[in-house]
Amino acid sequence: MKVFKQTFEMSTFQASAIQSAFYFGYFCMALPGAMIARRFTYKTGVLVGLGVYAVGCFLLYPAMLLEQFAFFCFAYYVLACGLGILETNANPYVLVLGSEESATRRLNFAQAFNPIGAVVGGLLCRNLIMARLPKDGDGQLCITPENTSDALNTVIFPYLAVASILVIVWILILKTKMPKASEHDKHLHLKETVGRLLKNKNYSFSVVAQFAYVGTQISVWTYMNFYIPEAIGVTPEVALTWHIWGLVLFGSMRWVFTGLMRFFKASTLLLVAALVAVASAFCVIYVGGLIGVIALICIYACMSLMFPTIFGLGCANLGEDTKLASSGHIMAIVGGAVITPMQGAMVDKWGINTSYWLPLLCFVVIGLYGFAGRKVEKDLVPA
Repeated sequence: MKVFKQTFEMSTFQASAIQSAFYFGYFCMALPGAMIARRFTYKTGVLVGLGVYAVGCFLLYPAMLLEQFAFFCFAYYVLACGLGILETNANPYVLVLGSEESATRRLNFAQAFNPIGAVVGGLLCRNLIMARLPKDGDGQLCITPENTSDALNTVIFPYLAVASILVIVWILILKTKMPKASEHDKHLHLKETVGRLLKNKNYSFSVVAQFAYVGTQISVWTYMNFYIPEAIGVTPEVALTWHIWGLVLFGSMRWVFTGLMRFFKASTLLLVAALVAVASAFCVIYVGGLIGVIALICIYACMSLMFPTIFGLGCANLGEDTKLASSGHIMAIVGGAVITPMQGAMVDKWGINTSYWLPLLCFVVIGLYGFAGRKVEKDLVPA
């Protein structure tokens, strides 16, 4: 985000529009993704999602040539539309391939592999993007009209490489036989299903908690590149190294939490993680310095189980309503489009430390859902 902020000379709040465009794509395509799964199969939805994702990556190339911020926002929006369709199909697919009782643990296990990609992406970002961006004498990012084209080219090239890989993955999935897990009734029954879901207090609360979580995760990961350099006086590359280690911890703790779910209820672990995250956020706000940075990385660990656990608990015992219910959770990813710019506005007005009050409040909401979710697990179907 800092690259776009300097390139187009915008405030933190204005530059966060790139995040809003991205996560609004999830919101728009979640329901169509559920309709595809219902009408056809989860595999079809995965293929459509991957295809749109690849198109969005390729669109970044003409956006780079035009050097218009709006076109970058549009390309990221299309990219996220593909991811929205993909997640709406992939997550419930994992839930239905087994018992209700182990569904949340199964989803945590499946998503435990995601941080591996995030760590690899972080390393590539540091070595292929951040290291090649123009810097001033102090090692700080310095983009001028003379080097704008080179800077944008550096940022966009990895996306083009990813798009090429996605084409290969799309072909491999197309040729792979997968369990269909589709209903005999191909109609979505939108009005009736939505009515049932809105009356389900657990599901409604889970969507609110998911909104708070995704917005918080994106904010924490986005503004760490603002907080860490200011807290301990380092360059963006060093801050990114902290972020990479945070992602390693994020991934490692997802495996740990998945194992702990054999002995503790998922809702209990969610509550404990939220409480620790609240305490860590207090340190980020009021202590600062190296301790504040360590507390910020601790938040990464706390967040590791939140998305799949909220998703699994929220979609528990919903039967054929699961596909549409999952789209509600994917729509909740729009939290990244709302909370991230809100924190950006707080950064502009009150500073980076104070802005972390917003994630803190979101963790309180998540903790309350973890407390309420204990009742849900009592009614799960045994394996």
